[in-house]
Amino acid sequence: AVADAVRLAETWLDRVTDVPAATTSSVAWSRAEWVEATGTSWRRLVEPIADNVVGAIAQAIPDEARAMAGPLIGMLNQAGSAMFSQQIGQGLAGLATEVLSSTDIGLPMGPSRVAAVLPHNVEAFGEGLEHSSADVLLYVTLRECAHHRLFAHAPWLEQALVGAVDEFGAGTHIDVEAIEAQVREIDPSRPEAIAEAMQGGLFEPRRTPGQQHAVERLETLLAFVEGWVDEVVSQAARDMPSAPALAEAIRRRRATGGPAEQTFASLVGLELRPRRLRDAANLWAAVRDRQGPAARDAAWTHPDLMPTAADLDDPLGFASGETVDDDFDAALDELLAGESGEGTQDRDDEPGTGDAR
Repeated sequence: AVADAVRLAETWLDRVTDVPAATTSSVAWSRAEWVEATGTSWRRLVEPIADNVVGAIAQAIPDEARAMAGPLIGMLNQAGSAMFSQQIGQGLAGLATEVLSSTDIGLPMGPSRVAAVLPHNVEAFGEGLEHSSADVLLYVTLRECAHHRLFAHAPWLEQALVGAVDEFGAGTHIDVEAIEAQVREIDPSRPEAIAEAMQGGLFEPRRTPGQQHAVERLETLLAFVEGWVDEVVSQAARDMPSAPALAEAIRRRRATGGPAEQTFASLVGLELRPRRLRDAANLWAAVRDRQGPAARDAAWTHPDLMPTAADLDDPLGFASGETVDDDFDAALDELLAGESGEGTQDRDDEPGTGDAR
């Protein structure tokens, strides 16, 4: 069923975009297979954050706590790493019960050029939507294939997303004052006291301005990715009666996030969620209406051609090419032309210029 859905999805997508198909095979994953197949990608995303969290903990422990903990301080890093790893594993196990495909979080987490869908989760997602299971599977597959096309079409995109995650991890900071306040309440005679404090959020990272910038950059990129996929899939499935309702269900799901996604976000402090998905979809639709599908897709060929977060507030302006910078340039040209005209007039008034005039 997944193989049939992929073939049909690619045919439909070919009608609405010149971005070529990027999948060469298809597979139906179980939840366990999703964890195994995406493990390498998750490690690439999570390890920088984990390393920086543990490192920040070691650097932020006050001298008072070091003296009080004594030999236990050497065990702290090991305990922190083990606890963090265990929590990440639990978070991924929870996500495995919700993800629908290999690109469901907005990044290509599975093998390259493999369209992968989790039928069991797709069936669970479709419950209560009052649409056939075949329609739900096809719509999810359309999104999976569209994601693969986009990431193959824009080779810079994946690294830009991963780079934002790395930037977030590198900015990890531990609130030393908060630690000092709580450490005073730890009973040094109880070795398990530090572990209990860690579980209670003693060493929870505080988001820094640098991390906030990374999060905003990540959310904006994810919004443009998901918005483009929404736009292209809506065009491909426009003759599918259930498509609008399924699109809305997907948007609500991505906007709110499920319990497992929220759990993972609380563990690493990072939400892989496009907050302005609708605005981004409207922007790409406006570009298609004003300039055609080719212009919508060409913006992905280089990051300098991409819209910015500010363009989400004025999608029609971006679609028409009438940005604030363009208005500024036009006003500057007009001003310079006026000054040039005044200079010409002054020269015309000089003696001996009558014939030239």
